Amino acid sequence: MQQSKSPTAKTGAGFYWKLFSSTFLISAFTVGGGYVIIPLLKAKYVDEYGWINDKEALDMVAIAQSMPGIVAVNACIILGYRMAGLMGTITALLATTLPPLITIGIIARCYDTFASNPIVQMALKGMQCGATALIVKVAIDLFRKQAKKKLLLPLAIVLATFVANVFFDVNIMALVLIDGLIGFFLMQNPKYN
Repeated sequence: MQQSKSPTAKTGAGFYWKLFSSTFLISAFTVGGGYVIIPLLKAKYVDEYGWINDKEALDMVAIAQSMPGIVAVNACIILGYRMAGLMGTITALLATTLPPLITIGIIARCYDTFASNPIVQMALKGMQCGATALIVKVAIDLFRKQAKKKLLLPLAIVLATFVANVFFDVNIMALVLIDGLIGFFLMQNPKYN
């Protein structure tokens, strides 16, 4: 993976602090699974900082989803490496993993209080709803981008994958593998980029 050549300075304590603090905050407020982090990463690193573009963000997410491990951690590791090599990777990895470790440590110490508290249970249900809304928004945005291109094959892949998973309960990992093979063999034309 090639490191970024954008004009933003990718060295010095200021850059690493910005990478760490922004990734830490995103990780701290990502509730509901790794896919929720995707729109937050896009908002921060594509829209606000301009460190990467939309295509790079989608590519990173695709790679993060296809690798073993937690999607959020994989995405941040790839982003850190893309931005500043090994030091960027270490910075992003620490920033992504520290908030859940801190939260789990606190909850483990106070588990009985958290597990039986109705306010905590309601807050978690509300967070689940918010996480679902974010995931649906990302799916709709990705579908709209594909629809604007007016290319039949990507739209067919999206719809077939959705139908296969939702209505026929085909394993998602099998679908990712099949979609990857279709992309590799049938979507090498630059018009699909």
